[in-house]
Amino acid sequence: MSFQPVVPLTGYVGWRFLERTLDAQQTAFAESLPIERATTYFSENIGDVRTAEDLVNDRQLLSVALGAFGLDDDIDNKFFIKQILEDGTIEDDALANRLADSRYADFSRAFGFGDLSVPRTAISSFPAEINERFEARQFERAVGDQDNDLRLAMNLNTGLSDVLEGSSTTAGQWFSIMGNAPLRSVFQTALGLPDSIASIDIDQQREIFQERANSILGTDELSEIADPDTQEKLIRLFLVRSEAESISISTGSSAALTLLQSAPSLFA
Repeated sequence: MSFQPVVPLTGYVGWRFLERTLDAQQTAFAESLPIERATTYFSENIGDVRTAEDLVNDRQLLSVALGAFGLDDDIDNKFFIKQILEDGTIEDDALANRLADSRYADFSRAFGFGDLSVPRTAISSFPAEINERFEARQFERAVGDQDNDLRLAMNLNTGLSDVLEGSSTTAGQWFSIMGNAPLRSVFQTALGLPDSIASIDIDQQREIFQERANSILGTDELSEIADPDTQEKLIRLFLVRSEAESISISTGSSAALTLLQSAPSLFA
């Protein structure tokens, strides 16, 4: 039987509860039979994988590999995933680099089939690295079945780490944020940007994101936003604004306005 996360509250109050109980809940989830079975199989067999074809031809291994990067829905797209892995990320025209969703580049880079002479599957610490990500992403997925905003908030730390590892320039990092659907949702909502921003020129979008981050968070450097205190502020903003939007849709704008006006202390 799979352990189901306990999420009794929503919004920022729900986030604080989740933070307090996270270690215990994640441990119980990782020890549940379906997760333990998947990670054990991955640990025992990934070391024999030397090509992208080897990986996509083993559905159990591929399930963990994709699940570790939140790409579970691509499990049946074997040809597409094989090309993502074989192209790697070094060349600008590699498939993963041409896709808007930066998670594919993170996935390809992590396995190294197209970037390295010997893939990272040969490294002794690799199974533990991917299994840890898989357990975290699947726990987030289970939380998301109850409250997707909390799932997005939980993904922020790992997502920012992947962005910082994948690009060394501020502009490149912001493009990665904008191309990663879960991260973009958190930033766009937290910074108070409308959905319509997606319709304007991509460089203008980046400038607006950076300007708003500077104004609200005090910096547009993602290495500084990744600081735990700034991350927590970003999550507070995201959850409060998201809850206000939900109230606005269900009960009218006045209730949402009241919530936002009563929340300045959360943003300090």
